[in-house]
Amino acid sequence: MYQSDATQFLNSLKTKNPRLEEDQRKGRALLWDKQAIDLDEQATLRRSRVAQPPYPYFMTV
Repeated sequence: MYQSDATQFLNSLKTKNPRLEEDQRKGRALLWDKQAIDLDEQATLRRSRVAQPPYPYFMTV
């Protein structure tokens, strides 16, 4: 059965490091999987935000 170079590389990588897929799942969970949103905290953050002036590069004193 034919296997491309990329497939062979990935298979050898997985045999050398059997925890690779588990580590990838942990990394994805850390960076990408969304957790429940706290609506009260979101409302507090919106209320505490300071409005930016219209032209920040031409501020007059």
